[in-house]
Amino acid sequence: MARGAFEIVPRWPGALALGLVMALVLGAFGAVIARAGALSGITTADWAAARFTVMQAGLSALLSAGLAVPVARALARRHFPGRHLVIVALGAPFILPVIVAVMGLLAIFGRAGWLNAGLALLGLPKVSLYGLDGILLAHVFLNLPFAVRLLLNGWASVPSERFRLAAALDFGPRDVWRHIERPMLRAVLPGVTLAIFLVCLTSFTVILVMGGGPRATTLELAIYQAFRLEFDLGHAAALASLQMALSLAAAGLSLAVARPAAFGAGLGRIADRWDRTSRSLQIFDATLLAATGLFIATPMLAVLASGLPWITDLPRSVWMAAGRTVIIAMAAALIAVSLAVATGFLITSLSTRAARLTDAAVMLAMTASPLVVGTGLFLILRTFTDPIALALPVVVLVNAVMAMPFCLRVLLPGLAVLRADYDRLSASLGVTGAHWARRVALPRLRRPLAFAGGLAAALSAGDLGVVALFADPGHATLPMQVYVLAGAYRTDQAAGAAILLVLIAFGLFRLFDRLGDRDADL
Repeated sequence: MARGAFEIVPRWPGALALGLVMALVLGAFGAVIARAGALSGITTADWAAARFTVMQAGLSALLSAGLAVPVARALARRHFPGRHLVIVALGAPFILPVIVAVMGLLAIFGRAGWLNAGLALLGLPKVSLYGLDGILLAHVFLNLPFAVRLLLNGWASVPSERFRLAAALDFGPRDVWRHIERPMLRAVLPGVTLAIFLVCLTSFTVILVMGGGPRATTLELAIYQAFRLEFDLGHAAALASLQMALSLAAAGLSLAVARPAAFGAGLGRIADRWDRTSRSLQIFDATLLAATGLFIATPMLAVLASGLPWITDLPRSVWMAAGRTVIIAMAAALIAVSLAVATGFLITSLSTRAARLTDAAVMLAMTASPLVVGTGLFLILRTFTDPIALALPVVVLVNAVMAMPFCLRVLLPGLAVLRADYDRLSASLGVTGAHWARRVALPRLRRPLAFAGGLAAALSAGDLGVVALFADPGHATLPMQVYVLAGAYRTDQAAGAAILLVLIAFGLFRLFDRLGDRDADL
């Protein structure tokens, strides 16, 4: 008989992986705090940037989560051909490079965009997308699909028996909302809102492109300006310390409000909805879903239309940057998945309390801003060597650590089931260590491993934050090239490079996905 789950796979690789992640994040934080000293270097403009950071993140989160509720509700109570594809497509903006999404929005809502062209034909004044309005629009575009997917999980958690009982009691849509849907949202919505708030709190690319002046500057952008434009490391460190405090406070608040909904157990049947038969309700749901699809798809179609003719006429520097991006994304994905697997095996071998504490420690990397970590690493490396010379390895390492918590979230459910089902049998047969990992774990984890790798590769391919700090023009990645071309008003070439970036991001995601499908156990 097995004496414990730890005998199957040793714990030291997980402890080492966790130690490396914590050393990188906490070491960077420590370097920032040591360099910043007290916050006396924070100016009035910096405090204004901090207030704007919190305000735009709060408004973005409220708008994204608030608009996601009716969209998710419409999807939850409707069954139509292609519904599964619609839900899958909602995950696309999460791996879409942010710089490409911003360019698509500018093509529609920018000064020379389709909207202003239509307003000019009607003799109406143009609208400006820059500043707070543009930031909110971009954040809603990026986070609305994410919020809908999370809220759909909340609806799926409601046992179908609750809806059957509601039908037996002749509940209408308002009654179902009051007694079933609103209690579920009370449990789920705060966590979703705070998760989006945390993402928007550390947003960089959106603010860099859409900010529009000192009145629309966040701490992330202020760090970049102090570091890259002024090279005032003390000021950048002080700003990074303030940003770190805000992120940790938001993460702590998110953990504090998370609580499960108390619906009880069901029999696992597919929920049928008897409150959806109203004709007016059908029209409302269809209109809402069509408008949401149009809002998400139109900016991408605009980038495609403007950039496709230029994709074969891009300068050599763009193709060099594309190759660099692929190498960085692949390397970051392999490191992120390796760290996540080792840490996942460690977490699933611990007691419940120890596992929760370890998982919470990993989440520290998710709350960390890439710019803050990048600033800390620069401060550490400059005491030994030229940090710019190590730009690409640093970008790979930071991207891997930032993606690792997402990979762990993908892998943990499968790992937990695997350990529960096979540990005792494997230990009794003497199948342990690398042999167990190759013969037992890998065939059953191939799909989540591939999904995690594709997610990490796509996120790394679209990253602009750390590259903006470290890389010089000779080592720029494709997102940086897109930003440079757009800033030089070479919009057609920027759109072509953006399409190339999308092809790389989704191509890498699909490549990993195909690896997961091949020879996987059914």
